[in-house]
Amino acid sequence: MRTEGRPSSPCPAGANPAAGGGDTSRNGGETGATGTARGRGGCGATGADIVGVGAAVAAARVLADRPGLAVLGIVGAPGAGKTTLAERIVAELGDPACLLPMDGFHLANATLARLGRADRKGAPDTFDAAGYVATLRRIRAGGETVYAPRFHREVEESYAAELTVDPATTRLVVTEGNYLLLTEPPWSPVRGLLDACWYVTVDEALRRRRLVDRHRRYGRSPAAARAWAHGSDQRNADLIAATRPAADAVVRL
Repeated sequence: MRTEGRPSSPCPAGANPAAGGGDTSRNGGETGATGTARGRGGCGATGADIVGVGAAVAAARVLADRPGLAVLGIVGAPGAGKTTLAERIVAELGDPACLLPMDGFHLANATLARLGRADRKGAPDTFDAAGYVATLRRIRAGGETVYAPRFHREVEESYAAELTVDPATTRLVVTEGNYLLLTEPPWSPVRGLLDACWYVTVDEALRRRRLVDRHRRYGRSPAAARAWAHGSDQRNADLIAATRPAADAVVRL
């Protein structure tokens, strides 16, 4: 089991599904002040590109094929396609992979209302970040089955213990969400618990259209959908974009 703060390269020597080569030694690179391995080369290199879903699945398969359990983080702005990508990776890899969305750790609507945060649901302080970190640490420690919540957009609430991570069968945990690369507590420990973290990017106009369509699909009026997508969602997107340089690779969809 790899230890917290020392993730290793997601590519075997000489293999890079994104760029076709590079130095990909298993524990190469310098560990920076944030506790993450930097400058590893290959598809784990900071700033590297993974172009398309197929290349992302291939790179994830490399992680899953290594000894032990690996945790892959996928981060991006709302509407970038990170959930779709994470679900596709898990579907393609099958039983050895499982999904752990950060969205499952949304605070309940009643709690958000009590705290006065309901009008900006999705911001960093509207999640149980400490609970998410604790769950990742339990997964990394191994030795026990870990149950985790899953968010259901149709009711805007999470259901407890819906997801299962069984250490006997799981080789790759794919966790996706907005704030995996934030450096401020309580989010700051997340990066050190990931073997690799990819930043998903897509055409900005398409991303915003997706958000408006999503909000309309789940009951908001056209005007309310646009206001949320260009208001609260965009403020979160700007915050997430600032974390992009800390990603191991950029996935272009």
